[in-house]
Amino acid sequence: MSFLHLHGLRKVYGNVTAVDGIELAVAVGSRTAIVGPSGCGKTTLLRLIAGFETPDAGSIVLDGTELAGNGDVVPAHRRGIGVVAQDGALFPDLSIADNIGFGMKRDEDARDERIADLAYVVGLDRGILKRRPHQLSGGQQQRVALARAMARKPRLMLLDEPFSALDTGLRASMRKAVAELLEQAGIATILVTHDQAEALSFADQVAVMRDGAFSQVGAPRDLYLRPKDRMIAEFLGDSIILPARISSGIAECAIGHIGADSTSPRDVARIMLRPEQVFLEPASRADVANPPPNVVFGEIIEAEFAGSVSTVALRVLNSLDPPDAAVIGNHPLILRRSFVDAPTVGAIVRISVHGKAHVFDGTA
Repeated sequence: MSFLHLHGLRKVYGNVTAVDGIELAVAVGSRTAIVGPSGCGKTTLLRLIAGFETPDAGSIVLDGTELAGNGDVVPAHRRGIGVVAQDGALFPDLSIADNIGFGMKRDEDARDERIADLAYVVGLDRGILKRRPHQLSGGQQQRVALARAMARKPRLMLLDEPFSALDTGLRASMRKAVAELLEQAGIATILVTHDQAEALSFADQVAVMRDGAFSQVGAPRDLYLRPKDRMIAEFLGDSIILPARISSGIAECAIGHIGADSTSPRDVARIMLRPEQVFLEPASRADVANPPPNVVFGEIIEAEFAGSVSTVALRVLNSLDPPDAAVIGNHPLILRRSFVDAPTVGAIVRISVHGKAHVFDGTA
């Protein structure tokens, strides 16, 4: 039985359906990431779970207790759910200690000691407890917000883009620290984000949201390597989409005969490769003149250096499938990835693929 279960959840504002028939199961102590473009309904869904909004239909069940459904709603302060917003939402006129202890009873035993312990747990020094929020960095403020949420001993933690205001380095370290902290505490967590890499690295389960509904829910690796459709594939990272013919588990396409994750024969299909599956090796025009069987060559027509990651565009020179050649000719292959020695414009390369291509359902 799941710890949190959302069934048929729906929320409408006037003529806009913000959340439409959401189904989701969250296990005890797990981490779920909800990812999608701005305006798809992510924050509205989080507000429904927290109790800040009331669903128009459907139910929310937490640890066997129905929080919303059949017209009955448990108020937010009685749900045992912690919330950390994007900006931390600290009280500017309160000290850090009072911010952390805001949800605690004033007469609670060893209250000051527990506040100090919570600060330590989220990586804050005891010395900052007397400061005010404006005297802290963005990362420190987010840690205070997390400590405040944990002070209420929540059964479920909701994180609404809590790292988006931090710089890149701090964002990664903070995300890792928060994940470890919540895992050690055994607190189930739902993270809302528009950052694909953040969702994939943080969560045990990822839900891709589009137009108020989930397009696909599953393990991060499954969604990344086997997305349901092209939109999910491109939203979760750079992808190469090619027309292909599927036969005996092989995808025949413009860049060769590649192993496919489907054995169903199809004359018209679309396959996906991630850029890290495609490798380029130096070659020459003489190699192109007499290519070995099932070997494809390309010419670099654009190259952009960006430190650890470079982007190259290449034109296929000897496609194995003439119909595909026309498509590839109009749309050069774009690879954005790490190269030990990135090829330059005009270079001739041999194209090879590692791993299997993913075959989409349908032809779109």
